[in-house]
Amino acid sequence: MTTNEKFTISGSQLVDKIKQLIHEGNIRRVRVIYKGKTVLEIPLSIGAPAAAAITMAAPVLAALGAFAALVTECTIEVEKVEKS
Repeated sequence: MTTNEKFTISGSQLVDKIKQLIHEGNIRRVRVIYKGKTVLEIPLSIGAPAAAAITMAAPVLAALGAFAALVTECTIEVEKVEKS
């Protein structure tokens, strides 16, 4: 079963929040939404260790950092996998 959560954060907190979500380990997908449009979608493999996921996502996080410098506020939508 999956659930969705949304967070509205400032651009300066964007990369740190995504890293925190990846460390949680039960994330299937992360979407960054700006002005109602999805600007970035990061699919994450279920069960992948957080360190490996961050290493694979490093180029994406670098691009995300550049985007975050340009925006004041955006929304992160997180699709989580609930373990039964």
